[in-house]
Amino acid sequence: MGPENTTKEAVLITGGGGYFGFRLGCAIYQKGVDVILFDVKPLQTVPEGIKFMQGDVCCLSEVEEALRDVICVFHIASYGMSGREQLNRKLIEDVNVKGTENVIQACKSRGVSSLVYTSTYNVIFGGQIIENGDESLPYLPLHLHPDHYSRTKSLAEMKVLEANGAELGNGKGVLRTCALRPAGIYGPGEQRHLPRIVSYIERGLFKFVYGDPLSLVEFVHVDNLVQAHILASEALKVNKNHIAAGQAYFISDGRPVNNFEFFRPLVEGLGYKFPTCRLPLSLVYFFAFLTEVVHFLVGHVYNFQPLLTRTEVYKTGVTHYFSMEKARNELGYEPQQYSLNEVVEWFRSRGCGPKPRKYTIMHRVRDGGLLLLLIAVMLSWFTSAVTFSL
Repeated sequence: MGPENTTKEAVLITGGGGYFGFRLGCAIYQKGVDVILFDVKPLQTVPEGIKFMQGDVCCLSEVEEALRDVICVFHIASYGMSGREQLNRKLIEDVNVKGTENVIQACKSRGVSSLVYTSTYNVIFGGQIIENGDESLPYLPLHLHPDHYSRTKSLAEMKVLEANGAELGNGKGVLRTCALRPAGIYGPGEQRHLPRIVSYIERGLFKFVYGDPLSLVEFVHVDNLVQAHILASEALKVNKNHIAAGQAYFISDGRPVNNFEFFRPLVEGLGYKFPTCRLPLSLVYFFAFLTEVVHFLVGHVYNFQPLLTRTEVYKTGVTHYFSMEKARNELGYEPQQYSLNEVVEWFRSRGCGPKPRKYTIMHRVRDGGLLLLLIAVMLSWFTSAVTFSL
């Protein structure tokens, strides 16, 4: 991570207060590079030696101020990846598109020479089966994206890659950019997806799986993703012939796996029984659609957490995995092998696991309500399926 320009030694990480950004910042700092974490707030205590700057990517002046004396930006900040966040279209647009435009503009005006963008599989995937895809695949047409997050991430990635080669405002060269497209991130302490899954397990809501048991998806351990980002920033430099400039790379552990089988060690490791009931993917998708309709109607009064969104159903139940060859050949990326054991231990150390409890009237009402809802959805889905077939 040695800087090319000795007068500017710091790297800045937008979204640096989050799980992955924080982990990346600590890894870079350990290599002897000054690190600035830029975010609306830190989610954990910032280690001594690492600088935290409070700010919002939606505010250009705050981004420009943060980019003083910076040689490389890792643009990780985003919004709307999962759950009810996916339904807040305005904030998704502001953070993912306007925020990225601000970062690009600030890089050019401040003379930042490297920009690594954290994208997503979703710029290519929108519910279609993809087996061992590669970076030659075209972007999913914007109108086909099933959610606004994926659409805006796609727009943002396009803008980042189009900015490659742009003249820097200080007249000292050009901006080099690249984009990494990670699979679903996991690791001990992950705060976005895993706690939601564990909460469903503990509340007794994880009663079924869905889709083809042979469907395959991918995940990436946080430390593999850290490695990929550091390698990408190196591959933007002159001593690597700027090989990554203007390029996108899929990043995962390189081990396609059935989504539910991937989480089996977590479920059983916490002492719960893994579900045996398997529902059709179309039924669960229909349920997710109804949930989103209800959220649209009442979300401004009661902003509840949907059990699943349509995008989450596709991402977990439809086969899509990608080749790591380009990342291996051009970045030198070699994913290490990890298990969910450290994740299980992390949750167990925080008291997660079965607890004795009384089966109260409220539990009966909840379970009865869920059963009635499931029956209603199944009847509605069955009627729709029969009507469609006729």
